[in-house]
Amino acid sequence: MAFLLDDILLAPVKFPTWIAQKVGDAAYAQMTDDAAVRQQLLELQMRLELGEVSEEEYERREADLLEEIERIRKLKEEGTPV
Repeated sequence: MAFLLDDILLAPVKFPTWIAQKVGDAAYAQMTDDAAVRQQLLELQMRLELGEVSEEEYERREADLLEEIERIRKLKEEGTPV
């Protein structure tokens, strides 16, 4: 009974902490998911092949996307968020 009472009394303190942890976990998962960036890279390659972007534009945007993939890789290497 005492543990239940403790849980009820501490809920206003524990719940916001729990929510913050879940939000942090979700943000970290999103920050380290490179699927969207890889999809953008594929779309850029298709647009180049279709002549919708110039070679110069392709190279500039490809470099940006590859830098983003590298940033994500480094985040993954660093491990889980604090």
